Amino acid sequence: MSGHSKWSTIKREKGAKDAKRGVVFTKIGNLIAIAARSGIDPTMNSSLALAIEKAKQANMPAANIQRAIDRVADKNAAVLEEATYEAYGPGGIGIIVEVATDNKNRTYPEVRSALTKNGGTMAEPGSVAFQFARKGVIRVAATGEDALLTILDAGAEDAVEEDGEIVVYTDQKELAKVRTGLIDAGLEVNEADLQYVPNAPVEVSDPEAARKALKVLDALDDLDDVVNVHTNADITADVE
Repeated sequence: MSGHSKWSTIKREKGAKDAKRGVVFTKIGNLIAIAARSGIDPTMNSSLALAIEKAKQANMPAANIQRAIDRVADKNAAVLEEATYEAYGPGGIGIIVEVATDNKNRTYPEVRSALTKNGGTMAEPGSVAFQFARKGVIRVAATGEDALLTILDAGAEDAVEEDGEIVVYTDQKELAKVRTGLIDAGLEVNEADLQYVPNAPVEVSDPEAARKALKVLDALDDLDDVVNVHTNADITADVE
């Protein structure tokens, strides 16, 4: 299983740059606020624990994290809603866009506009999602057979080496458990979250097609209410 390509790498690098400018804090804050609805104690709420860990990796200040958690009890705070939109990108690639918003009437047109301006279109619910599986994805700073065996022993469904690290796939309900098991085994976890992993990645090897695909994915990711963008495009072409 492998749903990662050039877009995955670019998104992570982009996220690191955005974190330095504080751009990503609002998005992560929304994730924390939504997760905290199921309980404000991260030791009892694995979704909140993962969101907080994501915030720490982005160097989000502790005060910002606490403020996001406190939104649960703030009756004056805007009510956030989660939504998932499906779309087709240039060349028919499948795209899933996850958002957290206090106004769907604002967010939906923004997503649609980002798509249409860059060669994509909105899709009917279910017409794209069936091409993906919801999985826990963990990135581990390790390589080699011993690390792979340790990861599988921790309950992972699959694990593959990519770009000097190991990408671990889990059942979505087992993400927190496997992550904890990996840490307890002495492995360094770089990232852990739920993602839509394509069942059959679509290779994009033409440079021009790759540029168009990356352009629409980047435009979607730049929207304030968008918290994650997934695609079945396996972008292998070299793009300057």
